[in-house]
Amino acid sequence: MSKKHKNRAVFLDRDGVINRDLRYTYQLHQFEFLPGAIDGLAAIPREFLKIIITNQSGIARGYYTEDDFYYLNEWLLNTLRQLDIIIDGINYCPHHPDDNCDCRKPKIGMLIQAKEEYDIDLENSYFIGDMISDMLTGRNAGCKTILIRADDKHTGDGAEEFADFVVKSLLEAAKIIEKELKRQQLEDK
Repeated sequence: MSKKHKNRAVFLDRDGVINRDLRYTYQLHQFEFLPGAIDGLAAIPREFLKIIITNQSGIARGYYTEDDFYYLNEWLLNTLRQLDIIIDGINYCPHHPDDNCDCRKPKIGMLIQAKEEYDIDLENSYFIGDMISDMLTGRNAGCKTILIRADDKHTGDGAEEFADFVVKSLLEAAKIIEKELKRQQLEDK
């Protein structure tokens, strides 16, 4: 199949991009959407699949179970579905950072899994995150990268060096993707 017919995706880190990162978020009462997140998810062009890519070492650390993680995901997907926002997939790494697995960001195992499952053209896809591990994941997979810097939380981690774009919210990121899509469509004419 030619690249022109493959799917494109927006890969999204969860904590720090969609919701406030409170470290090991797994309970509903902890989950707080970030400003611009819902509007940003809604504004991602429909030409792109939306896939959450998240490290969840809290499972390996015993802070919560996979069932806890699934329960929160089901709530999140249902909440967004009620707003006509569809998340096409959630890929996660449940391993401890010391496990040296192939899926924990900044390794690209979760993106390769999504690529194979959804026939994704990684070079025409985006990775949106808030930390250097997210930017490295996107770069390592050949995606364009968008760094969200809403506060000073991770400044100084070097992530900007690996970001194609730096924004303050998911809504700003979606606007960049839309602008880049229109530019590409004009070039393809």
